[in-house]
Amino acid sequence: MSNRDIVVIGGSAGATAPLKTILGALPLDFPAAIFIVLHIPARSIGILTTVTAAATRLPVHPATDGMPIHPGNIYLAVPDHHMIVADGHIRLGRGPRENMARPAIDPLFRSAAASYGPRVVGVILSGFLNDGASGLEAVKRCGGIAIVQDPEEAIAAEMPRNAMTAATVDLSVPSARIGDVLSDLVQQPAGPGVRVPPEIQLEIDIAAGERIDSSILRRIADPAALTCPQCGGILSTVRNAKPLRYRCQVGHGLTADILAKEQENAVDEALRVALRIVEERAELVTRLAEDGRNTGRRAVAEMYQERADEYRRYADTIRRAVLISMGSPEPSGNEGAQDE
Repeated sequence: MSNRDIVVIGGSAGATAPLKTILGALPLDFPAAIFIVLHIPARSIGILTTVTAAATRLPVHPATDGMPIHPGNIYLAVPDHHMIVADGHIRLGRGPRENMARPAIDPLFRSAAASYGPRVVGVILSGFLNDGASGLEAVKRCGGIAIVQDPEEAIAAEMPRNAMTAATVDLSVPSARIGDVLSDLVQQPAGPGVRVPPEIQLEIDIAAGERIDSSILRRIADPAALTCPQCGGILSTVRNAKPLRYRCQVGHGLTADILAKEQENAVDEALRVALRIVEERAELVTRLAEDGRNTGRRAVAEMYQERADEYRRYADTIRRAVLISMGSPEPSGNEGAQDE
């Protein structure tokens, strides 16, 4: 029986410092392979330097397609590709973005869960919203171990907390202890294998770039009266998903929280555009009223002045709505995502 020799780690805002602490605590003879996905800008190279400097005892590799997996090595997701693990190798997927990001955390976690089952230890670090929650739940469904950084010490506590809501987490510990916990867990034998749910494998295939259409999507999801913020396509509700999630016919995946944030951003932008248009209209009609007065057309001037006053009332209403929408600033759902 194999030990727990696959460790997958995901994080976003505020995850760099705890990741450095974890990697710095791992011993030279660490007997598991480590895979890391952080939300990073598409052209960023700084994270590789950061991880390499932190993991002083273990070699660090930017993931490449077909790269073999070896214990005691760290594999880092590269920009604009989902990192998928299967059959002792890494596969880089150019499938649709998930939670507005590529690489996303969930595809890595799902692929590890499907391929290695109880041999997997999943770790969720600091970050906004809830990328990684679904992947950690998949790790648990396939018999693996789930760990989250203690939300009380995380710079952004949402990802650890949402992961704890979506999955039965085995441990919630400060980052200073996670390295030692991993060193203990990877020495232990994994439990018995479990059947991989077919919906997990289908979503892995989507991340890898396999064909997706409405007939395929219907295997795991039901159409919803919502549109995808990335492509405008129809969204479908993924059945029995934890957390609540959606996918479109192109394959873009979003949790309900991230979809709500994207919709909020769209509403805010629409309000700002509407405010600009109405204010421009009020300015134009005001000038028409002035022109009417200057040319002795009193009735025309009064008509345009009434319209100008009406438009300014509309503008004031929209401005109040914009200010209300700005009252509780929150991070964007695509925090750390890559450009198309």
